[in-house]
Amino acid sequence: MKIAATIARYLLGVIFLFFGSNSLLHFITPPPQQPGNAGVFLQVLMDAHYFFPVSMVMLISAALFLANRYVALGLTLLGPVLVNILLFHLLMAPGSIWLGLFATLLWLLVFWQHRAAFAGLFRARLEV
Repeated sequence: MKIAATIARYLLGVIFLFFGSNSLLHFITPPPQQPGNAGVFLQVLMDAHYFFPVSMVMLISAALFLANRYVALGLTLLGPVLVNILLFHLLMAPGSIWLGLFATLLWLLVFWQHRAAFAGLFRARLEV
């Protein structure tokens, strides 16, 4: 399991380094605008420059994963990004959800390896 989690951490780092960089540098040709709510939603995010801070969070998380430092912080930062990716694809573009599901599976593997860092979040009461 430790090897799988290490591979998952590196894959997450590479995936989010690549896509976080692409959001800033635009080296991949963007696909045609999606129809319906998905296209409107993405256009609003682009017009509001929302992708810049999200890309920065992705790049910071990727750097933490690749450096194997503060991995729990990287997981914490990347969690909401993955939730938004999954919600976007579930609600507006279900045909292209596979990469989001794959990244979530990788995130869960890394989370499982570092679950001790999150143990306090799952306690019902604070013990003093």
